[in-house]
Amino acid sequence: MAHRILIIDDEDDIREVAALSLETVAGWDVAVASSGAQGLVRAAEYNPDAILLDVMMPGMDGPSTFRELRKNPITANIPVLLLTAKVQSTDQRRFADLGVNAVLFKPFDPLTLPSQIAGVLGWN
Repeated sequence: MAHRILIIDDEDDIREVAALSLETVAGWDVAVASSGAQGLVRAAEYNPDAILLDVMMPGMDGPSTFRELRKNPITANIPVLLLTAKVQSTDQRRFADLGVNAVLFKPFDPLTLPSQIAGVLGWN
């Protein structure tokens, strides 16, 4: 059965490239959301196997969205991978302290994104 991934990112280009990558390279089912608030609703409805979550978004940012996901019993145990352009070690530590499964960096390689996700989540 194909893995189900939810991509939460406010940038249309990133959502499209990531979704295309995960669908065509890995054959996974993909749902998308363009904001943290929309992502919370989609996560509860779609029940994904993992969530790819952008850090920098207007309104509710990635860390705030992650905390809200953890409060809902329906979404509390879904693995979350943060997607960020911030590569400073202080940011990385702060993200790791949140309890996310991994931090992936933008720009990402669409051809290797599925294997990165699978590797982190032990789907190989």
